[in-house]
Amino acid sequence: MSFRTELKEFLMRGNVVDMAVGIVIGAAFGKIVTSFVNDILMPPIAMLVGDSRFAEMKVILKGAVMEGAEVVTPAITWNYGAFIQAVVDFLIVGTAIFMVIKGMNSMKRKKEEEPTPEAPPEPTKEEVLLTEIRDLLKNK
Repeated sequence: MSFRTELKEFLMRGNVVDMAVGIVIGAAFGKIVTSFVNDILMPPIAMLVGDSRFAEMKVILKGAVMEGAEVVTPAITWNYGAFIQAVVDFLIVGTAIFMVIKGMNSMKRKKEEEPTPEAPPEPTKEEVLLTEIRDLLKNK
């Protein structure tokens, strides 16, 4: 089997295509969540805290070394605002994924719980014996 044929078979499997669709949708969802956090959720929080941009909130551990207008060594900062924003992004995405998986598991459980049609009960010894007698009488 050629490489091209194997690659085509691999890519056309259902689960590979499903995974690709999931990645594209997940990336788009991630952008929406990031925009929601950056543009909708964090500005009011930054206003309450008293800073204009939450993501730029930081603690300067060591100031920048300057020579005139030129920065020789940049400042060393602890960027807690960007970290908190990333954590909020993660929590929103994680919660959404949890809800989707919970819904899928619920549907899967319902499908498993559906009653399967029962096979007819096996005939008793008396019924088997009577059937054999009937068949013997028919053959005579």
